[in-house]
Amino acid sequence: MSVKKYRKPFPWTETIIIAIMAILVIGSGVFFVSNIDHSDYVVETNAFFAPFEFYEGREIVGVDVEIIDHVAKLMNKNISIKNVEFDVIIDNVESGRIADAGAAGLTITESRLEKVNFSIPYYTSTQYVIYDKSNPPIINDGHTTWNDIKGHTLGSQTGSTGYLFTAEEIDNGVLKDTNTELKGLDSHQLAADSISAHITDYVIADELAANFIVDKNTNLSAVPLYYKGDTVESDIPVEESYAIAVNKNRPELLDAFNEVLTDLIKKDPKGISEMDRLIIKYMNLYEEENE
Repeated sequence: MSVKKYRKPFPWTETIIIAIMAILVIGSGVFFVSNIDHSDYVVETNAFFAPFEFYEGREIVGVDVEIIDHVAKLMNKNISIKNVEFDVIIDNVESGRIADAGAAGLTITESRLEKVNFSIPYYTSTQYVIYDKSNPPIINDGHTTWNDIKGHTLGSQTGSTGYLFTAEEIDNGVLKDTNTELKGLDSHQLAADSISAHITDYVIADELAANFIVDKNTNLSAVPLYYKGDTVESDIPVEESYAIAVNKNRPELLDAFNEVLTDLIKKDPKGISEMDRLIIKYMNLYEEENE
């Protein structure tokens, strides 16, 4: 019986293979970080925040990816996207050594503005409470309030705005001294899973992420989260606006993001923007749009 012997490819063969792969993925202007990265800019994200960034197979897709693609084409530059833990993005962008920008549903805050520049806001989201249908919070006029979930174990993605809002309410707000506990999870999905695992009672998440999750889980539902007013009618939603974080030494990149975002959020005569259409696309809402 003969045995086939396999030889390791010559170095030039490997070089050709790598070059061909690079040509295939660089064509769009946006590509994903590999062991060899020759990109002009690196944008970090946390790819577990649908519809803005999420994995489709092994590829990161979503609204923010399309924004970055527009910027790459406008600047005629290669921009790579790197998936990292959410709570390191701002510090990495501030340093500018391994990231030039961050796109991950980031909210403008005073503390973050000390570290990075932000683009114009491109989406405003209300915080939602995800809950098991067998254990709903108190709901009035289609929403719940911080006061209605006090004394419970709450979950949220570590470092997200929902996590920061909740931590602030526990430390200094209406949840202080109410035996309310906050547990940080690595993603919105893991936070939602913690409800079924009886680790948390309710989860605080961004509106689109919450709706995306409950649409895929018949046991869960979600309701907007408000600050309690003197009356139900005077309750105020817990809102945030998303923007792109950019290193302070990359003004040309900030300008490009602002130019692209200005075009994307511009409303047409029907009151719909290209940003709206991107969100519809990645939320799989075509049928609702056409009804």
